[in-house]
Amino acid sequence: MTDRGLDLTALPKEVRDQLAELDLELSEGDITQKGYEKKRTKLLAPYIIQTPGKSSSSSSQAPPPASSSRYRERRSRRTHRGGGTRDDRYRSDVHSEAVQAALAKHKEEKMALPMPTKRRSTYVQSPIEARTPPDSSSGSDDETSVRRQSSVVAPLPPVNANLQSPDCWINRSAQGSSTSSSASSTLSHGEAKPQPQSHLLSREVSNSLLFVHLHAASGVPVSSRVSTKIQQLLNTLKRPKRPPLSEFFTDDSEEIVQVPQPDPNTPKPEGRQIIPVKGEPLGVVSNWPPALQAALARWGATQGKSPALTALDITGKPLYTLTYGKLWSRSVKLAYTLLNKLGNKNEQILKPGDRVALVYPNSDPGMFWVAFYGCLLAEVIPVPIEVPLSRKDAGISQVGFLLGSCGVGLALTSEICLKGLPKTPTGEILQFKGWPRMKWVITDSKYLTKPSKDWQPHIPTANTEPAYIEYKASKEGTVVGVAVSKVAMLTHCQALTQACNYCEGETLVNVLDFKKDMGLWHGVLTSIMNRIHTISVPYAVMKACPLSWVQRVHIHKGSVSSCDAFLNLFQPHGLKPEVICPCAASPEAMTVAIRRPGVPGAPLPARAILSLSGLSHGAIRVNTEDKNSALTVQDVGHVMPGALMCIVKPDGPPQLCKTDEIGEIIINSRAGGTMYYGLPGLTKNTFEVIPVNANGVPIGEIPFVRSGLLGFVGPGSLIFVVGKIEGLLMVSGRRHNADDLVATALAVEPVKTVYRGRIAVFSVTVFYDERVVIVAEQRPDASEEDSFQWMSRVLQAIDSIHQVGLYCLALVPANTLPKTPLGGIHISDTKQFFLEGNLHPCNILMCPHTCVTNLPKPRQKQPVGVGPASVMVGNLVAGKRIAQAAGRDLGMIEDQDLVRKHQYLTEALQWRAQTDPDHVLYVLLNAKGVTVGTATCVQLHKRAEKIAAALTEKGSINTGENVVLLYPPGIDLIAAFYGCLYAGCVPVNVRPPHPQNLSATLPTVRMIIDVSKAACILTTQNLMRTLRSKEAAASVNIKTWPTIIDTDDLPRRRPPQIYKPPTAEMIAYLDFSVSTTGMLTGVKISHAAVSALCRSIKLQCELYSSRQIAICMDPYCGLGFVLWCLASVYSGHQSVLIPPFELESCLSLWLSTLSQYRIRDTFCSYSVMELCTKGLGTQTESLRARGVNLSCVRSCVVIAEERPRLALTQSFSKLFKDVGLSSRAVSTAFGSRVNLAICLQGTTGPDPCTVYVDMKSLRHDRVRLVERGAPQSLPLMESGKILPGVRVIIVNPETRGPLGDSHLGEIWVNSPHNASGYYTIYGEESLQADHFNTKLSFGDPHTLWARTGYLGFVKRTELLDASGDRHDALFVVGSLDETLELRGLRYHPIDIELSVSRAHRSIAESAVFTWTNLLVVVSELCGSEQDALDLVPLITNVVLEEHHLIVGVVVIVDPGVIPINSRGEKQRMHLRDSFLADQLDPIYVAYNM
Repeated sequence: MTDRGLDLTALPKEVRDQLAELDLELSEGDITQKGYEKKRTKLLAPYIIQTPGKSSSSSSQAPPPASSSRYRERRSRRTHRGGGTRDDRYRSDVHSEAVQAALAKHKEEKMALPMPTKRRSTYVQSPIEARTPPDSSSGSDDETSVRRQSSVVAPLPPVNANLQSPDCWINRSAQGSSTSSSASSTLSHGEAKPQPQSHLLSREVSNSLLFVHLHAASGVPVSSRVSTKIQQLLNTLKRPKRPPLSEFFTDDSEEIVQVPQPDPNTPKPEGRQIIPVKGEPLGVVSNWPPALQAALARWGATQGKSPALTALDITGKPLYTLTYGKLWSRSVKLAYTLLNKLGNKNEQILKPGDRVALVYPNSDPGMFWVAFYGCLLAEVIPVPIEVPLSRKDAGISQVGFLLGSCGVGLALTSEICLKGLPKTPTGEILQFKGWPRMKWVITDSKYLTKPSKDWQPHIPTANTEPAYIEYKASKEGTVVGVAVSKVAMLTHCQALTQACNYCEGETLVNVLDFKKDMGLWHGVLTSIMNRIHTISVPYAVMKACPLSWVQRVHIHKGSVSSCDAFLNLFQPHGLKPEVICPCAASPEAMTVAIRRPGVPGAPLPARAILSLSGLSHGAIRVNTEDKNSALTVQDVGHVMPGALMCIVKPDGPPQLCKTDEIGEIIINSRAGGTMYYGLPGLTKNTFEVIPVNANGVPIGEIPFVRSGLLGFVGPGSLIFVVGKIEGLLMVSGRRHNADDLVATALAVEPVKTVYRGRIAVFSVTVFYDERVVIVAEQRPDASEEDSFQWMSRVLQAIDSIHQVGLYCLALVPANTLPKTPLGGIHISDTKQFFLEGNLHPCNILMCPHTCVTNLPKPRQKQPVGVGPASVMVGNLVAGKRIAQAAGRDLGMIEDQDLVRKHQYLTEALQWRAQTDPDHVLYVLLNAKGVTVGTATCVQLHKRAEKIAAALTEKGSINTGENVVLLYPPGIDLIAAFYGCLYAGCVPVNVRPPHPQNLSATLPTVRMIIDVSKAACILTTQNLMRTLRSKEAAASVNIKTWPTIIDTDDLPRRRPPQIYKPPTAEMIAYLDFSVSTTGMLTGVKISHAAVSALCRSIKLQCELYSSRQIAICMDPYCGLGFVLWCLASVYSGHQSVLIPPFELESCLSLWLSTLSQYRIRDTFCSYSVMELCTKGLGTQTESLRARGVNLSCVRSCVVIAEERPRLALTQSFSKLFKDVGLSSRAVSTAFGSRVNLAICLQGTTGPDPCTVYVDMKSLRHDRVRLVERGAPQSLPLMESGKILPGVRVIIVNPETRGPLGDSHLGEIWVNSPHNASGYYTIYGEESLQADHFNTKLSFGDPHTLWARTGYLGFVKRTELLDASGDRHDALFVVGSLDETLELRGLRYHPIDIELSVSRAHRSIAESAVFTWTNLLVVVSELCGSEQDALDLVPLITNVVLEEHHLIVGVVVIVDPGVIPINSRGEKQRMHLRDSFLADQLDPIYVAYNM
């Protein structure tokens, strides 16, 4: 913008007004963005001061010169430092330049990603000084010191309009308190300048709507560091990284995913079909041996003194030399021992053709050679494997799979190696995970038996039987054995001899692993055939002294094989370019191609500079336009002698590729693997491939072997290899090569954050596509700041060069990734750890917003104005019923006499005190199950009279005034309630403050007292002391309490007769409760409603004087209070009261009471049920031993104002089935603020039913029933039977029209016990009328309904109710206020939370909420803090998979942080406020990009 330096407040008022009007026009779409900017610039032109010599527009884009030059200086310092630590595997100067250029295309500054917040204690990996403190910023030192002093946020300057561009307030708030290093440096340095107001148009960005309203008028200083970060996150998301894919979405179970339309500019192969390429014929040499063993026999006899093998020790000095004579005689000795001396006299343990494992360390090639050739001479099949180091080795059980599939039961090893193997305490070798039982044989010379004179090993001519088995690990981690036949082994040696021009008596230096691959083929097999002297350099020497092998080459004048960087380094030392021979090989096809050693002065090797974008589409395109995204490859020479080669498509049928297409190389040759040993199914797909042409017709009958290499044939039949199938990542239909991604990551300078050789790249399937994950090991001295900086640059580099978004980039502590035997990273195990949440990263960056491009299109809401006609017709046409249901009629009261005597509760109590004075109404138990209080009808009546008298005398209360009751759960509370009714005043029941937590609980008490304008407080002596204590004074003003009357010592004398009879409309009591959204609401319950409600419950539960019920729940509001205080007095049944807090000291109290009193009906809360399930679940045996028997329980009802918690009620039923609990007993009730009891499972009527609904439809407010176990199904249980006298109807909350029964809508209720309205101080009548007395917009316009604020649906079931009609069941789905509107769909937090809780074993509880259209997930971690970052990708994955939503922020907190109210419901809004005010003290906060 041109007016960045302008102070809008200084403008004249008329200009400000014109600007505001312009903003309004833009927001309402009356003017285009371009027109808006033009008019605005014109208006502001006179007030803008131009900087001389520089246009104002450029100044806003260019970074301040100071910081950028400082940045360059820092950069150059870093490059010098990073010199000597490079892993040449991925080294390429061209690539580094490309990456730097790509990054330079992004901003010169660091990326504006919010850095995650981490609690200090989480990782004590690097010294504290090196870490960035969370409030300081990065930048260079002098910036930091300045910024630290100003770490208080400047309040927003006053701006005329209500709306401000978020960029402006972000810049300003981050200026001061940027917690993140990267944040601060992206934002403008220097003074915060007020920005012009601009109306923000909400625009859709990567499928989420992001816009922020900030009312400057209400003066919200955005000071919390959390909101600063979230705002940065919003800012990074607001700028789309690449044009969004065209949107296409069909709402059908198959078609969840958005299918991107193909890009017409995608490169496609256009060449003709490839013709198979032939290698030169394999020459026939007269003296080639008939079998490889014959060659060894020949040299052992004729050239016994000539050296076969020299092994180097760990320092690089020669350790021993094995001559051909020694090798031959030892191998014969071993063959004889294996065949004749292993078992007892007569039993032969090994027979020719048996498989034997060879277990030798890389430092001992001599023992391995003897064992390998000994096995060949004994005609048993050697299977070389790595030495197992521990039970926890990466992939150890997969090696067991290999040994099992090859049927190996015997292992050969050396004495030293055997001593080093892990042992059990008794000294036996450990049974490794997944391994078959093994017998171990030592092959040192002293243990071998010399054969008798007449024994000679049998050396047949090479045939097609297996000679040896080479192991190979697949992409998934399975280890299989490739069997190589005797003839293939011999032919391969001949082909290598011809291609590499080996001659007798030469020297060969081998630095490769001699157990497999090129190291085995050249250094152990071909060398013996040609009597070559092999010098074996162990891997450990290479790590310690990389030059050792070059020195050996120099001393022994041998031949080597490697490439460019190497040539550049050693050319000055006399290395000739033509001796470098790259080759391509794989375990299945063995050597595929090799560059023949050149003649001096031969033409230089061929190179291809390919476009990475073309490669990703499988097409070969020479890169011309963008040199950054190019891949340079050299040829690997020509096809092997005697072989035939084709290129076929890597997936699907083996169709021949076109000449300009990348495909898999397949080979037909006598010198290749023959099968995966013991796995015929896999073998067929790999070793018996017949290529087909474009029409699918086979081109011949010769079978080819898949090599697993991707490449193409270049000019002159040269072969080029661009990657391996197992390194292939298929993302959104494009192929990327893992090694290329690693190379790009390593080219991001400076690599002082991670170790070069310790990077793993793999893909995981999340939401119908592969997602790229990079895991690297972080150096211990890397600071948080550097790591985060490096990670964000890697994201940019990979995005620029490969055009693919990274899903997750994780850094783990050094040395924690699983290793392969030679020290590389075990990719499949790393992937497994990542998916199981066992990786324990110390830094993680998730970027789902950029790489998940296949989300369904957001739903567009239909306009609200739907007329009644269309709805009615729609319903009739579809044969739908209007969704409504009703309980049975309240009917005529049986005993007319009863009615006249007591229409109201007070009269009922007086009547009972006269007619049945000694009937016990209440029994109160303590934690030991002992009765600590009872109340008969007459005792209760007398106590109520005393309290009424105290109220009029001490409190001088007038009729209709409010009185707060502050009591622990018990009989005192009941007496006080009736005392108030006798005195004609209105009781307000309040939960007493928690003495250990006054600061949190007392303010709520104070608030209810103030809101209800209570004239007096009735309470106990203890609580009275608490209210007046010093501790209480710390959180509230204790001097202004209303009159407090302690009811513990009332006068003994008989009180005067006080009774003020009520009228039907008079308020009986106020019911205050905090909703889950954190709203405190009080509702007025009239005397008529109380009577109707008690009567309804009496009918539903069949309550009368001889019955006994047990109640274990808090008696402070809702149905809990009604059952505790009112129902017994009305119906005359006995209530056994169990205060829930007593369960903390005796968990089994409730259940043992049920058993002891033989209770048939009991009522509890979810918190009580959860306590019992978690605490007693494992103790059912001991409960049974103590004689607890719940077979008496007919109904156990959970009282709640939420969707039934099916998982909890089912676990409870299953656990306590062992102590006799009937599976049909447990059910739920449902009430709301407007009507305390809508449903309650009574004694008669059908059992509650469970249905499975489709979650995708539910998000569209539609109800589609599916079968149990269907994908994306949600089980819902009926919330109990609708009470007598209650009618419910399902209504569209927007149009207020009735809905059909296949729709989700708001539950509206009509009943004589609806509450009369909210108790408000200011009397917001409109809200009241809306919630309590509202009418349908059409249909039945006369009935008055109350809105419950809950969404649900009605389904007619097959069951019959008492009257014989089909039963209509009401299902509650969730609170309307709590639902999350995301992408135009409706989500219920509980569903997302259930998915999150299943994601990892360490997640105790979780809660979700939205903030400016970002989904925030807060999870409590019950494991160790090092698991914290493991949860981030798992939570992101599960929410994306199951709910098709991208999580914006993941917050990991300690257990108990998520606030839960007394009813066991999560207070998500409180949590949200605490999060935004930064009061959660999180372990980790991850901002997903």
